[in-house]
Amino acid sequence: MNKCVMACEPSKLETMIRRAKNALLELAYRLRLKKRPKSNTVLHAEREFLAVGYTPLDQEQENGPNKWIQENMLELLEVFDRQGHSGFSAPCAVEMFRKLALHEPLVPLFGDDDEWNQVGDGVFQNNRCSHVFKDKDRFNGQAYDINGRIFREPDGGCYTSGDSCVPVTFPYTPKCEYVDVDG
Repeated sequence: MNKCVMACEPSKLETMIRRAKNALLELAYRLRLKKRPKSNTVLHAEREFLAVGYTPLDQEQENGPNKWIQENMLELLEVFDRQGHSGFSAPCAVEMFRKLALHEPLVPLFGDDDEWNQVGDGVFQNNRCSHVFKDKDRFNGQAYDINGRIFREPDGGCYTSGDSCVPVTFPYTPKCEYVDVDG
């Protein structure tokens, strides 16, 4: 590990203290021993939910997807706030979370044998990026990305098809090309 990376990493003790603090705050929050005021991030999210047309959680509403998504997003934002991210770490954490939540790789795929799971006769799926495959009968066995091209209609609707597959060369950072099509 180079010195720059090592100098930027928190010490093990600092990491343990931060984790213990977060665990205690989480426990206090869960037990309602400590009532935390709403953060600016949560207040912003609540305003945005209203703008979208969601019923506020403090009003009677049906227990359905619109309620669940608000509850889930607010819970994630509360954890994010408790972690104390700054203007420097917040964008990094959000992007990393986005990639991990969508099962996207953080670094390029290498195509090594341990990255593949057999899913059919001669068909393998990459276990770090689920839309990358290799198939003995397609692209002469070369790996390909089934989301390499996404077709976009004039109304903004998007779809993929057999024509979406593009061959990949390793190391490969997944990407897609949007192709505008006539209605």
